[in-house]
This record gives sequence, C-alpha cells and structure tokens, in this order.
Amino acid sequence: MAARLLPDAAVHALGHWWTEHAGVYADGTPGAHTVRYTPSRWARIAPWPSTLALTSVGGDAAISRAEVTSTVADALRRDSFREALVATYVWGKGKRGTPGGSGPATLGKILAAEGLDGALACAVTTLHEHGSQAAYTTLYRQIPGLGPSFFTKFLYFAGATLSPAHGPRPLILDRVVSRRLRSMAATAGRDSGHDPDGSIAAWVWADSNWSPHRYGIYLSFIHQAARQLAAIDGWRPGATPDLLECALFNAAWETSI
Repeated sequence: MAARLLPDAAVHALGHWWTEHAGVYADGTPGAHTVRYTPSRWARIAPWPSTLALTSVGGDAAISRAEVTSTVADALRRDSFREALVATYVWGKGKRGTPGGSGPATLGKILAAEGLDGALACAVTTLHEHGSQAAYTTLYRQIPGLGPSFFTKFLYFAGATLSPAHGPRPLILDRVVSRRLRSMAATAGRDSGHDPDGSIAAWVWADSNWSPHRYGIYLSFIHQAARQLAAIDGWRPGATPDLLECALFNAAWETSI
C-alpha cells in the first residue's frame, strides 16, 4: 500500500468530500470538525472541563476540534492530565455516550484505574521528547478500557500543544479509519495479486489493538498520502495531514474501494 498510496477510488471519494466541505475547512485544518454530545449523560464524570457544557443543562451541546485543542492546552499547562483525557474522550464519543451509559461507564472505569495519572503524564513527556510512536507505546495495553481508538485522540490533541521533538505529530487512529485503510490495502493487494482475497489487509488493519509499529506505519502513510493529494486537483494545497484523517473518517465511502 505504501508504494501506491491512495487508490483512484479513494482519491475520488476524498475529492468529493472536499468539494462538499471546502467552505467548512477553508483553512486546511479540521479545526471546525464539530461533534455533538449530551452533557447530562456525563454527570458522574470528574474532573469536568469548564469549556464543556454544564452536565446539569438539558439537551445537547457541541464542541469542535479547535475547542478541544484549546481545552487540552489549558489542562496540560496545569498538569491536569485527567481533564485533558475527559475532554478528548467526550469529543470522541459524542452522541454515542448513550443513556445506557456505555461511554460514561467506560470512562468512569478508566478514571478509576490504578496508574492512570502516571501513564498520561509519561505519554505527554514521551511525546514531546521522543515522538508520537514512542508516546503510543507508553499507553499501549497500559490502562484497562483505554484502547488506541481513544488514547490516540488524547495524543492527537496533546500533540497540537506539545509538538514532538522529531517525527510527525500524532494522529487519531480508530476503528472507522482502520477500516478505510483496510479497504485501500485490500484494493492494492487485489490489484497487485499479493493479497487476492484481502486476508492480509484484514489482519494488518484489524478493528483494534494496533501495535506501536503499525501506528508508526499509519503516521507515515497519512503524511505521504496527504502530499499525494496536495498534488492533485480537487484537494486543498497545504492541507494538514489531520484533515486527511478527518476526511477518512467522515467521507462517504464506496464499498468497492
């Protein structure tokens, strides 16, 4: 997949997404990417960031990537790693924080886990001093319930404040993005004859538990693919790699890709 990067069908889908959303993301970043959530469903979660809507207020609220970035930056300045985690988790879960409690219940267990503060602090320090893949390694299989789909969100927003000393900034890798990568890898494998039935792609890009090595490959791929798109009409020149990650998550995707 690395040699071919984005298949033609993927380029088409991403170009169509950009045509529809160019006005929203005119600055070439996904800062305007907004998620709706229901504050009252998180009433038992603490510490609760002041920039999120009060949990006593009924109805839904919305928060953008740019607002989460600002919230995390403020929390990290105060070494409030839990508050930063809560902001990124609520944004990541959004409306999926259901009345049944799957989002809040899981987050509550994560916040009660032994060693959480040390793990988050270590991840932030490692990110700044050693890079994104190393930071991923510090959180990989460390805290029950806190898997890559959500701790990469924490790393992503932390990386917007504390740039790695070297290497690319962290990006979000979750199940939806992984399935997009699996689809593209399957297409490349089928066309090349190296993976005719897509079994290798399914193994490499499983739904969860990606190794630190796989995360490093993902970062490299997204940055190269972003450069590929920048050279093609129909994608914003100078767009950041995380805009591509956002598009991979949100674009309408043909099953044939």
